[in-house]
Amino acid sequence: MNALVAAALALSASAAAVLAEPPVCEERSQGNNIYALCEVDARHADIRLFLNDAAETPLAQFDAVKDMLAQDDMTLSFGMNGGMYHEDRAPVGLFIEDNVEKMRLIRGASTGNFGLVPNGVFCIREDRADVIETEAFAANPPACRFATQSGPMLVIGGKLHPRFLPDSTSRFIRNGVGSSADGTRVVFAISRIPVTFHEFARFFRDDLGLPNALFLDGNISRIYAPALDRHDKGFRMGPIIGVVAPADD
Repeated sequence: MNALVAAALALSASAAAVLAEPPVCEERSQGNNIYALCEVDARHADIRLFLNDAAETPLAQFDAVKDMLAQDDMTLSFGMNGGMYHEDRAPVGLFIEDNVEKMRLIRGASTGNFGLVPNGVFCIREDRADVIETEAFAANPPACRFATQSGPMLVIGGKLHPRFLPDSTSRFIRNGVGSSADGTRVVFAISRIPVTFHEFARFFRDDLGLPNALFLDGNISRIYAPALDRHDKGFRMGPIIGVVAPADD
């Protein structure tokens, strides 16, 4: 083996090690609620989105994602449902998987939580991952390797969604994702007990210090976090967010 080949292999192994940095997971309280959260540095984590297997059958469960990754000697170190979907598990809004757009961006108000504008996009690039409000995304679309659209936005540029009410009585188990301004810090969170949108948004902004955050879903909210002994099961999911690492030998 010549010196150039050896150096290239060493560099490749080093890059793989950097991308294998696991998420840091913990439980954190806010008032009467407790959140399970997992944080990653987008520069050093392999964050992906999953929808279908090779036969275009919806994966729908964390175990199916794990089985598919195992074929490539990879493993799932974290997972969470990744946005709203139709009955056939097709994404409601923008969905990009490995640089291929499988569903277009949906703009404007509509029904349900997704249409409670402003909504937004979680965009994953090579060295950062950002929550971006939909109209800002449409005005200057970044080159996302993976992306999923959901709604409503929880926090937009440090401000709570204008439709959220402090005295709201609408409470559900909810999960979401927030990002730092530079796109390096990404935090996924799910509430243990039902929470209002206002409370959930304040958790991302005030407790986690994140300027942008996006609601992912409610009743079907689930998390796969071995560090917290969480492997939630239940309804079949549509898009799934995952942090991927090399499988242990």
